[in-house]
Amino acid sequence: MASHPPRWASIARDTNETKIQLALNLDGGDFPPDTDPRLLSSGDAHAAQASKSQTININTGIGFLDHMLHALAKHAGWSLALACKGDLHIDDHHTAEDVCIALGTAFQTALGAPTGLARFGSAYCPLDEALSRAVVDLSNRPYAVVDLGLRRERIGDLSTEMIPHCFQSFAGAARVTLHVDCLRGENDHHRAESAFKAAAVAIRMATARVAGREGEVPSTKGTLST
Repeated sequence: MASHPPRWASIARDTNETKIQLALNLDGGDFPPDTDPRLLSSGDAHAAQASKSQTININTGIGFLDHMLHALAKHAGWSLALACKGDLHIDDHHTAEDVCIALGTAFQTALGAPTGLARFGSAYCPLDEALSRAVVDLSNRPYAVVDLGLRRERIGDLSTEMIPHCFQSFAGAARVTLHVDCLRGENDHHRAESAFKAAAVAIRMATARVAGREGEVPSTKGTLST
């Protein structure tokens, strides 16, 4: 069986508003060799989990955002280490937005040329009474439509208005088309979490390698570049 190059990336994104370090492996397993070792120490991480197939270690300073990114990484099959120091004394906007931009950037870098891949993915995921649907296209055409029907002002320390914006920020930087809808649900925590889980499963499906299509571009145009 032919081996595939690792689909991973390690990035730093520093601005006056946030300082982010991130390492991502789309197939789980190890992180890139240039990963900052401080990312691999759980420390005070709000979301940390290690298994034989994945390592997840997330600390954005916003507990509910950590929880959602943990769910995304877990069900997408990623290894993800992420640390952010943001201007939370102002509000949660810059941190949530920049973290998802950084994650999308790392995803796009790790994915590389999207040849031999399924390209499209879709999933429904429930959480108790809530049910969400996500559809993703590795299109190189960044676009997001997100309708979660959230009613509370905040979930934990995260403004609910930032939850759709997180999906939009990720899709823009990742250069994917993403549609996420919560179809039903009474509890906003459940609605949001089912949406992240559905997105994770759809992304895992879209990024799956298709046997026999190695090197093929999954497009009638012959290219997914702009």
